[in-house]
Amino acid sequence: MNQYRIFLKYVAPSVLAFALSGVYAIVDGFFVGHSMGDAGLSAINIAFPVVSLMQSVGTGIGMGGAVLWTVRKETEGPDPAGKYIRATLLLLLISSMLTTAFFFFLTGPVLRLFGARGDILTLGKDYLDVIVLGAVFQILATGIVPFIRNNSSSFFALITMMSGFLSNILLDYLFVWVWDMGTAGAALATILGQAVTTVLAFAYLIYSRLPVTGSLAGFGKMAGNIWKIGVAPFGLTLSPMISLMLINRFSMVNGGAMAVACYACIAYALTIVQMLMQGVGDGVQPLLSQYYGEGKTDLVRRMRKTAYICAVGLALLSNAVLFAARSGLGVLFGSSDDVSAMVVQVLPIFLFGLIFYAFSRITTSGFYATENNLYSYLCVYAEPALLLILLFLLPLVLGQTGVWWSVVLSQILTACLALALKTAENKKIAVSP
Repeated sequence: MNQYRIFLKYVAPSVLAFALSGVYAIVDGFFVGHSMGDAGLSAINIAFPVVSLMQSVGTGIGMGGAVLWTVRKETEGPDPAGKYIRATLLLLLISSMLTTAFFFFLTGPVLRLFGARGDILTLGKDYLDVIVLGAVFQILATGIVPFIRNNSSSFFALITMMSGFLSNILLDYLFVWVWDMGTAGAALATILGQAVTTVLAFAYLIYSRLPVTGSLAGFGKMAGNIWKIGVAPFGLTLSPMISLMLINRFSMVNGGAMAVACYACIAYALTIVQMLMQGVGDGVQPLLSQYYGEGKTDLVRRMRKTAYICAVGLALLSNAVLFAARSGLGVLFGSSDDVSAMVVQVLPIFLFGLIFYAFSRITTSGFYATENNLYSYLCVYAEPALLLILLFLLPLVLGQTGVWWSVVLSQILTACLALALKTAENKKIAVSP
C-alpha cells in the first residue's frame, strides 16, 4: 500500500477522534454557559485542569504501554509484548483509585488555588465533586484507546470516542437544560459519556482477543518502562491545561472575572485546534513505533515529514476559520456583550502561535514514538516552564495584554527548542554506524 494512503488510514480517524475530544471539552461549557451565564462558564473553565489531569494520566499510561507493545512485538515477539497490555490495564486501575482518593477532600482548596472565588468557587466545586468520583472512567477511557489505534483499528477508536461524545451531548441537554441540574449535571453527563467509551473499549479488547489475561511477572519493571515513555504524552495532554490554570490565575489578578470569561471562550476554541495537532501526532505514532521497531529509519523520517505538513496545514486552516468566526465565539458560549467584544480583540494574538504549536507537538510525538524520552521531556515541559516565567515578567509591563502574549512567546520558544533537538537527533543518526 502507498505510504501516503497508510498515513491517511491511521491519521485521518485519529484527527477526527481528537477533534471530537476537543469538542468534548467544550460541551459542558456550552450548555452551562447558556444556562448559567459567565459565572457558570468560568467555573467549568477553572475546574477543567483537574479533568485534564485525569485524562492526561490515562493518556500517558495508555500511550506508554501502546508504544512499548508495538515496538516489542517487532523486537521480542507477541507473547513478551502482550505483558505490556496487562501491565497497562492494571496501572490504569491503580492510578484511578489513587486519583479519586487524593482529590476527594481537596476539590475546594484546589479551586481556590486556581483563583476561584464566590459563585465561581461554589459552582466549580459542584462540578468537580462529581468528576472526581468518576475518575476511573476518565482514566480508563483515555488509556485503552491508544491500544485500539495501535492495533490497526483507528476507525473503531473513532467510533468509540464518538459514542461517548454523543452520549455526553444528549445527557448535557437533559441534565443541564431540561432538569436544571447545573454544573453537577454537566459533570455527571461527562462521566457517563466516558463510561460509554470505556465499555466499548473493553469490549474491543475482548473481541479482538488481545492478551488482557495472563502473567504479570515483572510488573514493577514494566510499569517503570511505561512511565518512562508515558511522561511525555502525559505532559503533552496536560500542558494546555497547565497553561489554562496559569492564565486563569494571572488573568484574575490583572484583568478580573471578565478576562477569565474571555479566555474561557478562547480556550474552548483553541482546545479543538490543539487536539487536531495531537490527533496528527498520535495518529502517526503507531507507524513511527512500528517502523522504528523494524529498523526502517527512512520510513520513520518520511512519516514524520508528512505529519509536519499535515499539522501545519491544519493550523493554517484553523487560523482562517477562527479569525473569520471570532465575533461569534462569545455568543456561542453565552457570554456577555463585553466579554464577546474582548474575545474579538484578543483571539488574533493566540492564533499567531498555532503554527509554532503544531511544529513542537509533532516533534514531541516523534520523539516518544521512537523511545527518545529525554528529548520528548524537554519539549513537553519547556512550554509551561517558559510560560510561567513570562507570566511573571510581561504583565508587569503590559498588564493583561502581557498575559495574552506570554502564551504565544512560550509557544515560539518551545518550537525553537524542538527544532534544535530535532537537528541534534538528525546529526546523531547521520554519524551512527
